[in-house]
Amino acid sequence: MPFVLPVYNALTVNYSSKIGSKTIAFTQRAVMKVALVHDYLTQRGGAERVFELLCKHYPDADIFTSLYDPQHSIDFGDRQVYTTYLQRIPSAAKHFKLLAPFYYSAFRALDLSDYDLIISSSTTFAKGVKKRPDAKHVCFCHNVTRFLWDTKTYLREYSAYRRFYPLIESLFQQMRKADLAFSQEPSLYIANSSVVARRIQEIYKKPALVVNYPIDSAQFTFSDQKEDFYLASARLLSYKRIDVIVEAFNWLGWKLVITGDGPERENLQARALKNIQFLGHVSDVDRKHLLAKSRSVIVTALEDYGLVPIEANASGTPVIAYGMGGVLDTQVPGKTGVFFKSQTPESLHNALLDASEIPWDYRTIRHHALSHFSESVFFDSVDRVVKEVCLA
Repeated sequence: MPFVLPVYNALTVNYSSKIGSKTIAFTQRAVMKVALVHDYLTQRGGAERVFELLCKHYPDADIFTSLYDPQHSIDFGDRQVYTTYLQRIPSAAKHFKLLAPFYYSAFRALDLSDYDLIISSSTTFAKGVKKRPDAKHVCFCHNVTRFLWDTKTYLREYSAYRRFYPLIESLFQQMRKADLAFSQEPSLYIANSSVVARRIQEIYKKPALVVNYPIDSAQFTFSDQKEDFYLASARLLSYKRIDVIVEAFNWLGWKLVITGDGPERENLQARALKNIQFLGHVSDVDRKHLLAKSRSVIVTALEDYGLVPIEANASGTPVIAYGMGGVLDTQVPGKTGVFFKSQTPESLHNALLDASEIPWDYRTIRHHALSHFSESVFFDSVDRVVKEVCLA
């Protein structure tokens, strides 16, 4: 059993004073200067949403990343975003995955010698930044570098690259060595779930503190008046297993709404019957309404953590989820959701029937989300951990 440091959550952490900027004053240490670092800001997913919260919590911290595309990622307003030499490559932000062999050298070239505390948000390369010997580096690790350590599964999502597997594997062998070396840079790892903490320990041989990531609770609205439809909200990628949902709802004939886009959309639409509606990308306002009004939100992917189930709960909506991965940290069976055992239409079908018989208490569902996964709970934990690291 790998060693995992204790989970800090609403039940175990008392309130600690907010740090809130790049200047952090402690009684035993001089004023500190903070840098925030993210892998690349070329898209907007769960990792980027967490980094955005960190940037809001540290409003005066300097922001660093390898590549930045404000049209497709976070808008920082007037705050400057410092990038690496990769930013000067034409169309680099559009084809950022192809630059994988160069990211570590780009991050290592960043001069962060002025900073006393580095907070990185990383699934890949940002953890490798240099720091002064006396500086501290806290890494919010969303996962180990997935394309290096689970290559075959990763390439299933990018079929165009599969034919180059022998060449890719040879390159990745060298990149794994670098990933292991640079994984030793952070002073402390914070994992979003116990699943990710175990991976950090198993692959990087580093203990990880588990702090479940939050949602922006103000972005979601509660409703106990549910409408007669179910919701799936995800990027339409193969590993999300939306095909399982489509097949189950084809059998049941119940109304299903699917939001999100991706390379699997055409294939999924061709298989779906008329009771299934594909909306593509929807606005935040429309998504908020759908989360609040749906009877349940369906999640069939094996997620490292997964914010969608928590967002559904914050809206007062139960979750029907594949019972592996991050949902084991966030859902209470029979109270906030229902688990099914295998990624098959039959297993999901049975879970849907079971969930339809449960008299859900929608207010209890929302209370669970807000009391465990709000920003205030998260940053109470973060502030305490950062303070302890800096005083160590």
